[in-house]
Amino acid sequence: MSATEPQELQITLTDIAHLARVQRPVVSMWRSRSKATDTPFPASTGFHGRQQLFNAHQVTNWLAETGRGNNPNAAEDVAAFASPLGPETRRTHFAALTALLALRCLTDSPLGNQSAADLLDSADECDPDDEFLFTEVHALGQDLLPLAAYADLLTDASYTAAAAFEQLLGDRFRSAPDVAARTSLAPQAVDLMASAAVELTAGGGQPPVFMDDGGSDFLLAVANILGESAAGILCVGTLDNEAARMARRRLHVQGQSRENLDITNTVPLNRAGLGATVRLAQFPSPVRPLTEAVQVLTAIDNIAMEMNDQASAVILAPAAILTDALLRSPGQRDADAIRSDALRSGRVRAIVRLPQNLRPSMPRQAQALWVMGANHRDVDIAQRWTMVADLSGINLTTDVRQDLVSDLAASMGSREQIRAHSFRFARLVPTRTLLAGTEALTAAVDTAAPAGQLPTSRNVAAAKLVKVEELLASLDSDGFQSPPVQVAAATSPAPAPTTVGQALKDGSAMYLPGHRIAPDHLEKAQSGSAQLHVIGVDELNGNVAFGSRRISQLVFAQEYPQGRLTEPGDVIFATGAQGGAVLDGEGAAVVLYPARILRINGKQPRGLLPAVLAEDLRATRTGQWKQWPLRRVPQEGRAALGRALAAVDAERRRLAVRLQRLDELTAGLADGVAQGSFEVVDSVVTREGTS
Repeated sequence: MSATEPQELQITLTDIAHLARVQRPVVSMWRSRSKATDTPFPASTGFHGRQQLFNAHQVTNWLAETGRGNNPNAAEDVAAFASPLGPETRRTHFAALTALLALRCLTDSPLGNQSAADLLDSADECDPDDEFLFTEVHALGQDLLPLAAYADLLTDASYTAAAAFEQLLGDRFRSAPDVAARTSLAPQAVDLMASAAVELTAGGGQPPVFMDDGGSDFLLAVANILGESAAGILCVGTLDNEAARMARRRLHVQGQSRENLDITNTVPLNRAGLGATVRLAQFPSPVRPLTEAVQVLTAIDNIAMEMNDQASAVILAPAAILTDALLRSPGQRDADAIRSDALRSGRVRAIVRLPQNLRPSMPRQAQALWVMGANHRDVDIAQRWTMVADLSGINLTTDVRQDLVSDLAASMGSREQIRAHSFRFARLVPTRTLLAGTEALTAAVDTAAPAGQLPTSRNVAAAKLVKVEELLASLDSDGFQSPPVQVAAATSPAPAPTTVGQALKDGSAMYLPGHRIAPDHLEKAQSGSAQLHVIGVDELNGNVAFGSRRISQLVFAQEYPQGRLTEPGDVIFATGAQGGAVLDGEGAAVVLYPARILRINGKQPRGLLPAVLAEDLRATRTGQWKQWPLRRVPQEGRAALGRALAAVDAERRRLAVRLQRLDELTAGLADGVAQGSFEVVDSVVTREGTS
């Protein structure tokens, strides 16, 4: 029997269950119950550790003969679950298999019917400089022929070698080296990076150059955005390690049929006829698994030093490194100095804090984006600006990514181009403000200039005042009156913001945890009964209406003798993506864990105001909650702001009741007429119509 035949494939009991689309115990039941029949389950051929191995061809024949399982195409799919060199072949020989699939794609011919010498000749012909596959193929030795046949099976199961390559690569969390799994990004993050890079080169006229020495995901996404017609040069980078070679293999496979794309390792020395260059970088990446702040920022600084005025860069790294406040330890002080130098150079044109869940291996780690380009040579250093945006609590949906990319592209423009652009997320911040501050870089968004205006301290304050006056005027129309609020220019500076942790430390706020209430103690609201309101995460995120869940006062007193009730002015909040915050204006409610309470010290509030505190907690849901920023209000304006916010809230609740009644009226009219209960007649009849 030849080593290339499918009978040599081995499969485990677990993979048999996956192949047949049944639960694992079902396969054991098949084995035991078929022993005394005419079609016994195939015998084991050996062991891999403690796992029994079976001949995959015999198993698929048995499934077809007995009609077992839920996969009628098991024989065609078996290559995805079996392997020739043990169950871990796709992990232990991952690089070799991807190299053979690339060879199959580039030669457009089966590999299993070729000799070892022919395969090596083909590999040498496709990769004469040994940049992406020859070493991997040559190193297989006696395993070359069985793996070549296996590559054919994978290709047949996926219809094309390119599809098989992507399927094998997509299984990186189980099969690929650990570094690929640790650095993998969510699809929306990859699309954001690639879309930004393509947009930065739009309208150039010459084929742009896209460089990425950190992997292939970004460049492949760029190729998909360029399509079949837009020209581009994909530069994989010169680093020679396993991840870089993998990136080159992937791009050669995917770019095989793209005549509009040119795949290279380095930008040609003679740049005549080439457009702008964009560098895409990710930290950590498969090629550069850097995690320390100093290492990452040094690598970014090196990228900036290599850039000319026609180059730009889109860089993704943890927000703790690119945007958040750096700690004052010795190592972090060095990182802060490097980051400050990068900002001072004027090349950092846009800074964006992104949400969590963009790196599957570390879902709670927020990422951040830097866009770098030529500095503003015609602008005095003291007057330079940087675009800043904070998308911490925003999902990167398609429309969000499109609008953010538009903002990022505008950030590379001149004064006139910035004034002409309508920004959705980004705001202009004086670069000197970023350098002088000690808090997170994105904290400067609150003091940024409005979209379309260059930043000055005067126009920021004036724009906010004008905006509020315009809102009040717009509300005082169409038969409605605006809340009784008046505003005027501030006469004293605002106090510096603080954090939740600092407020707890200085005594201006108190933290109270929620209660763990047994589910059977919760009741529905009943009129006339002695019940307490229950507020939990479901109330905060809108899944359950406020007041719909309650607990008997007697039960709460007996079962939870240490229980606490809220007081008027308490802010109830929860962390995480499903969290939120609400101001409890009435008190006497039970807070259900994991929701919790922040209570302002009425005797020493230090500028904290309940309504503002609730708004701040509602706006921030990511990161350590004790690091969340809190705004403080000047003491002389605290009472007036409290009354104004209460008036606005009262108007909102009044309109909410009216809106609910209008919704009920809409439903009632439609239901009544449709059911024949009544009909709607014109309420305005002309005099001629009545004659």
